[in-house]
Amino acid sequence: MIYEDNKAKDVKIAYVGGGSRGWAWGLMSDLVSCDDMSGRVALYDIDKSASERNEIIGNKFNFAQGAKSRWEYSVSDTLEEALKGANFVVISILPGTFDEMESDVHAPEEYGIYQPVGDTIGLGGIIRALRTCPMIEVIGKAIKENCPDAWVINYTNPMTMCIKTLYRVFPQIKAFGCCHEVFGTQWLLACVLKDMCGVEGVRREDVKVNVVGVNHFTWLTEAKYKNYDLFDIYPKFVEKYHKTGFSEGKDNNWMNNVFSSMQRIKMDLFKRYGYIAAAGDRHLVEFCPSSWYLKDKETVASWMYSLTPVSFRKQQLKDRYKESDDYISGAKPVKLRKTGEDGVNQMRSLLGLSEMVTNVNLPNVGQIPNLPLGAVVETNAVFTANKVAPVNAGNVPNSIYSLIARIVGEQEALNEAIAQRDLDKAFAVFMSDPQMNLSIEKGRELFDKMIKNTEKYLGEYLK
Repeated sequence: MIYEDNKAKDVKIAYVGGGSRGWAWGLMSDLVSCDDMSGRVALYDIDKSASERNEIIGNKFNFAQGAKSRWEYSVSDTLEEALKGANFVVISILPGTFDEMESDVHAPEEYGIYQPVGDTIGLGGIIRALRTCPMIEVIGKAIKENCPDAWVINYTNPMTMCIKTLYRVFPQIKAFGCCHEVFGTQWLLACVLKDMCGVEGVRREDVKVNVVGVNHFTWLTEAKYKNYDLFDIYPKFVEKYHKTGFSEGKDNNWMNNVFSSMQRIKMDLFKRYGYIAAAGDRHLVEFCPSSWYLKDKETVASWMYSLTPVSFRKQQLKDRYKESDDYISGAKPVKLRKTGEDGVNQMRSLLGLSEMVTNVNLPNVGQIPNLPLGAVVETNAVFTANKVAPVNAGNVPNSIYSLIARIVGEQEALNEAIAQRDLDKAFAVFMSDPQMNLSIEKGRELFDKMIKNTEKYLGEYLK
């Protein structure tokens, strides 16, 4: 890598999971939209044919209307080859297939337990972590051997467990986890300003927030826009909409979009605790006792959000495969689109081309003083040249401390179970999750079924 004319050139990015149909295309668009970086992207995926397709698509982005930089995409035969000499590593993998995810999400339904997402916490998130983290261990160790000074950006879920694993196998790693859930809440607060105060045109990044918590269960203890304190305005907004819900636009109707909601969970949690829950309602409910928002499908519908079936994800994958065919053949031209993600801007800051503050997942070194040191937490951090400095977010407020501390304890115990490949310890975590409402006997029956359904990826636990 070299610097010339205030630009970083010949930057190498290793993309692990480079056959992605979605995240990869967004990264490609963001990269060529940036005018002060250029270089090459090494794509590595266990499905080599998928990364070969993305090699073609990625190189097409160089000629998209509005492209400002050039990036050369190539397929690597091995993980080591992709990582060698990388300045940045992006991890975006699907641990297993959607068949395993189907078990994660839907097997518990036979026992009356429902999950809108099932990839972070809850019974599905626990099983997903069991098969994901050994894969992340391999990647972390390979980074240590091939590019120990690279900055590592993880997008894979369960986010907390992935970051914890990377630091467990390579304590000196320079890794952080990125998630856009807080961004959605900043956007909601921009809508609050418009609805309650008539303030229009507010960008989500101009809503300044203080973030505490863990991934997908983040909370805001401060939220301001210029001279507006959102904690003065949000209570009135909640009173106005907590029964009917609030839609940000016609495309956000929860009945037509499995990823949308009417924000009623956020508003209910604010009424309970006085702080702004800062993730999508589909994620938030999985961290709360199941009787609150997930008792049954009727309860889910009454709170105006959706359970996302894995059948939808499978169909989406087929649609994206068809879309990739169209990109490759030229039937559909690649177009630049704003992803709203911070990854490329984080790279720019780490290269010394800019500075920024955004929320990321990192081991706790004191940024949340009343949570355990070393536990992975989500707060803001300052990005400057070759440095990510977590912001001191302060203590988790007492009113929500027990909710968050319980989850942190669960994640720490699950990390130990995975490190030791101990399914009995994993089962103890399974039974202590907020979603668990079964007897020990029924819980063991469900756990064994879910392990059986994903045993192809759990060989090290079953020896």
